[in-house]
Amino acid sequence: MKRFENLLYPLLLLLSMSAIIIGCKKTPEDPPQPQQPTTTITSIDPATAPVGSTIAINGTNFNTNPGSNTVSIGGVTATIVSATDSRLVVVVPAGAASGPVSVTAGGQTVQSQTQFTLATLPLKPTSIKQGTLFRNQTWTKDSVYILRGMVYIPENYTLTIQAGTVIKGAGPEQDPEGKSTPGALVVERIGSLIARGTATQPIVFTSSEPAGQRNYGDWGGIVLTGKSQVNRSSSTPYPNGVRGTVQAYGEPFDNSGALQYVRIEYAGALQPSVPGARLSGLTMIGVGINTAIDHVQVSYSGGDGFSWFGGSANAKNLVSFRNSDDDWTADWGYVGNVQFGVALRDAQVADRSGSNGLEVENYEPNATADVAPVIPTNGLPQNAPVFANLSNFAFQTTPPASSTVAGTSTYRSGILLRRNSIISVYNSLFYGYPEGLRIEGTAAGYLVNATSSALDLRGVVLANTGTPIVGAGTITTDQITSYFTSTARGNQIIASSDLASLLLNSNSFTLNSPNFVPQTGSPLLSGAATGGKIGSTFFTPVNYRGAFGTDNWLTGWTNFSPQNTDYDR
Repeated sequence: MKRFENLLYPLLLLLSMSAIIIGCKKTPEDPPQPQQPTTTITSIDPATAPVGSTIAINGTNFNTNPGSNTVSIGGVTATIVSATDSRLVVVVPAGAASGPVSVTAGGQTVQSQTQFTLATLPLKPTSIKQGTLFRNQTWTKDSVYILRGMVYIPENYTLTIQAGTVIKGAGPEQDPEGKSTPGALVVERIGSLIARGTATQPIVFTSSEPAGQRNYGDWGGIVLTGKSQVNRSSSTPYPNGVRGTVQAYGEPFDNSGALQYVRIEYAGALQPSVPGARLSGLTMIGVGINTAIDHVQVSYSGGDGFSWFGGSANAKNLVSFRNSDDDWTADWGYVGNVQFGVALRDAQVADRSGSNGLEVENYEPNATADVAPVIPTNGLPQNAPVFANLSNFAFQTTPPASSTVAGTSTYRSGILLRRNSIISVYNSLFYGYPEGLRIEGTAAGYLVNATSSALDLRGVVLANTGTPIVGAGTITTDQITSYFTSTARGNQIIASSDLASLLLNSNSFTLNSPNFVPQTGSPLLSGAATGGKIGSTFFTPVNYRGAFGTDNWLTGWTNFSPQNTDYDR
């Protein structure tokens, strides 16, 4: 036993020393793990707002793609208008309640420490407007204005509309004259409409129907008439039921006022005085160059989005959203300039006349052949507008060669040119049409215009089209193809198999919250054509093709979900 004890002590000592040695050895540390960015909400601006208004959620680690974030206000998901890594702009949804705001981004869900308070504003008083307004007026955002029948601003009178004001167009059943004429606002020659909204307080023209019951063509629309030139005889009646005739004017610097940061929703109703005719969301007849038109959105029109009948008016930053017929249409010798316009279609909605992106005509429908230039008494002989930086989106999937929706309603061309129009289109994208470019007329007239650069198409991208180029009349498809694909013009045809190369925004076709800013590295962000008619001082020099570079100019003032917006408070 003693011997065993004598052996035990040395053994314990050895074990203790081994433990000390092992403990003194440096244990290798695990490599540092990268810190995952934390999603936070730092503030809500404003922290009190009513349903239908926009608020900004400031914080960190948001996704710059709006659709990759989820914002909940009082348990109800909100529509995200725009997104950066530190700011989400959202619309307060119907059914929202006071309480914290939650954001899900980057796999993390966080709640705000600041409480959001839902404002319960009282109903605004309404003011009925009808007939001819024979006095200067100012409409304010404290009231809602109802247009019944054709409401005219006559010559020498001015209507001023305050930023943030809502105007509703009544349906034909509320026509005070009993003629079933839908509500509309018409500015006559030498009359003036001053409608200057702001990015945070746009002026809204919309349907008088309650939220949830609005539809295409609930009311007429807005009509501006001026003293700039048109190529019609002086006795020609104004189109689509507007009173008066064009008369003989030629004053290109005429001024009909200003439309800035304005939304026009659910216009384009049928006009009873002209069977089958509809006003556009915004109709411009002989409007002069000194009229200010920018940041205008036309949504859910039962007719065209924007129509120019002659005149010389310029426009920038236009939005045509889910309209029924054409997005942009020019006729009667329009010679103005347009830059930065985006159109998004609902592929299930079109017009029986054939819905086009850009439709440019010139003479009467029976003038199917090119005609020799003439000098009419009251204007120029040909359409000669210049459009630059348009983005038109129709079908996201490959469109059928002949696209028919809703029975007799059809889609047709991204660009339709006919009746000797000498339009110029620069640095624009037309995506998802059965036809990309169609030119109708005689080969002789077409060749004269193309050779002289009176007709000028440069930097144009036709993508995802059933048939990219079509000639009609005596113009052949080969002639147009040779012209369009000339290397010097910098035009492109992108096949359906190569669409991913455009690196479009993934939300370009998201109907309730689109975003059209291309992805980083998109070829559309460079390579713009220069020179030609876009060398005038009106055009903003940019190096991108389409309506957007890296700046989303839609933020704040547009609305892509107007159906449920409460405009009464």
